[in-house]
Amino acid sequence: MKNFVLIGAGGYIAPRHLRAIKDTGNKLIAAYDKFDSVGIMDSFFPECSFFTENEQFDRYCSKIRNTENNIDWVSICTPNYTHDAFIRYGLRIGANVICEKPVVLNPYNIDALMDVERETGCKAYNILQLRLHDSIIALKKKIDEGPKDKIYDVDLTYITSRGNWYYTSWKGDIHKSGGVATNIGVHFYDMLTWIFGDVKENIVHVMSHDRVAGYLELEKARVRYFLSINSEHLPDNAVNGEKKTYRTIMIDGDEFEFSEGFTELHTKSYKHILNGDGFRISEAKRCIQIVSNIRNSTPIGLKGDYHPLAKLPLIKHPFGW
Repeated sequence: MKNFVLIGAGGYIAPRHLRAIKDTGNKLIAAYDKFDSVGIMDSFFPECSFFTENEQFDRYCSKIRNTENNIDWVSICTPNYTHDAFIRYGLRIGANVICEKPVVLNPYNIDALMDVERETGCKAYNILQLRLHDSIIALKKKIDEGPKDKIYDVDLTYITSRGNWYYTSWKGDIHKSGGVATNIGVHFYDMLTWIFGDVKENIVHVMSHDRVAGYLELEKARVRYFLSINSEHLPDNAVNGEKKTYRTIMIDGDEFEFSEGFTELHTKSYKHILNGDGFRISEAKRCIQIVSNIRNSTPIGLKGDYHPLAKLPLIKHPFGW
């Protein structure tokens, strides 16, 4: 049994980490979040110490070092822009770290964190759960065993609707979340490059507060993508089915289905990491480079080979920003 502490216990993704820690037979001894809506912890670790002040949490972590409750692992589920600092904190208190995606917002942050890994002798891992999805593993095997010179035509569409609260939260601030491509798309870019190879060209056609559309030329694929948080973009079959999320990948005109099998991927990721086979933060550098380049690009408009949904009319920011 390993001792965990959790930073960011009040957010959307925290329950998946709580369950993963529980289901892998480990113990959560402390958690921190500046918000106190963390009653979900009663379902997993009711005896866990909880702090809403960073200073008190840090004091507690310092006190239990080199005791029977010494911290083995730090799990991080905080807003994207804080990941870098909290990973450093976890490594420097002598623990290994598991961090939600995106691990950081900029590729140079990964280089600096790898220096801290070397200084401390501890390791930091990223949750790249799509690499553990059975259907995606099978797709990678199929591509790896296919013709070496074949270039695939891929269309990625991912629409996950968000209400106006999104724009008030840190997620609506591109400086904190990285924007739509980073916040909801980073794991798809990781998946695509994991399967189809390195980026040769990265073009952005459309980018606004609620969507991003562009083109990636990879070693083995030409990828057109459309990512959106606007419910108006959902297809009729998704709306009629009362679903708020639509994801599809078309490969050479055939739909690749992977809508199921997501619920247990965090637990599978934890098992993978604890067995010594996890994805180190260095492996996330390629997808972080992609989203950083997108964020810093100037959209070229509807030119060249663009995703069909890129033509959808732009809308004003709900707050007029």
